[in-house]
Amino acid sequence: MKSIYQVGDTVSLDFLVKEADLAAFQGEMVHPFYSTFALGRDAEWTCRQFVLNMKDSDEEGIGTFLNIKHVSPALLGETVQILATIIALAGNKINCRFTVRVGERIIAEGEQGQAILKKEKVQNLISSLKK
Repeated sequence: MKSIYQVGDTVSLDFLVKEADLAAFQGEMVHPFYSTFALGRDAEWTCRQFVLNMKDSDEEGIGTFLNIKHVSPALLGETVQILATIIALAGNKINCRFTVRVGERIIAEGEQGQAILKKEKVQNLISSLKK
């Protein structure tokens, strides 16, 4: 694992809210807003950008937690910007805080964590769970 980041480093990604990102369950539309589920997926992907640069070829990142406070809707066709900031680095663990905005309006805030593990350890965990 490469130690190339420090607490306070940031990464930002933009996501266009598409129909598949709207709140729906079992094919039924709940409301025409960016779903918390899609927001969580996109926040995890944004935070994962650090891991993609840190991990060695024999390593992989695995999520350890995701906390979201969804405070305002985003509409179909709007672009959300997710800014992730490293708040903790300890051994093989990285924790980020993220803010989601449409323009200046805050859509959500939260935190996400990942651990970087050897791929062999991940495979062993999978095998142990299948027994």
